[in-house]
Amino acid sequence: MTSSGVIRLRQEIEVWGTVLFIDAASLDVNETALHRAVNDLRNFVFHVDEVFSTYKSESLISQLRRNEISIDQTSDEVRDVWERCAIARDLTDGAFNPWAVEGGFDPSGLVKGWAGDKCAEILLAAGARHVQVNAAGDLALRGGFFDDGKVSPWSIGVVNPGNRQEVVQVFEITDGAIATSGTYERSAHILDPHTGLIAIGAKSATVIGPDGGLADALATALMVEGRDGAIWFSQPELAEYSAWVIDRYGDIAWSIGPESLKR
Repeated sequence: MTSSGVIRLRQEIEVWGTVLFIDAASLDVNETALHRAVNDLRNFVFHVDEVFSTYKSESLISQLRRNEISIDQTSDEVRDVWERCAIARDLTDGAFNPWAVEGGFDPSGLVKGWAGDKCAEILLAAGARHVQVNAAGDLALRGGFFDDGKVSPWSIGVVNPGNRQEVVQVFEITDGAIATSGTYERSAHILDPHTGLIAIGAKSATVIGPDGGLADALATALMVEGRDGAIWFSQPELAEYSAWVIDRYGDIAWSIGPESLKR
């Protein structure tokens, strides 16, 4: 418990090849309830890894990639992610395309953001009111940051892909998701689905919006298309989304969706 009476729980979980950071706070429930919720969340994220990992040979996704099962033989959550991937593919004119990957369908560019939203839902359902779920660049944020009796937006910094000690932009978000793709953790790992080569559209792409899975996919797609992807945000389905992108050449940043980028 903090001095202001709020119950706050912070934990790190090693999963999905990264470290998942959880910050949950509430005035409504006790510490035991938050611990129980984080345990439920922990079970969920390891379940997600067992189902969606392309590195685990017996995951449903691996079986699907080997054509051992069809999408209809998977599970509701896999079909949900499959459908979300199809929507993201259409919204980005194929710049995000999990079907154009060597080895078969790979939803990794969407599922982390999708799972982050699910984690936030688990914590909210247990009584947490101020939630941050941070999966190495994909964040689900709810209720703002509670500190010293006051609530303020979560301040989320984007670092320079060429110098991780330098924060180059800060976004303030109370409720929603923010996803950043770039060459931060795994170097140049995003491929252009049109060519099969390393994506050269951007150095870093950050997307803010209500849905973590779609924000994740859009950030991945902007790494492929760069400025050519700005047109996507004119679609009504993306009216609540905004982007901030560092160009591949010249270290010039551009943004679209000014309402969502207001600080």
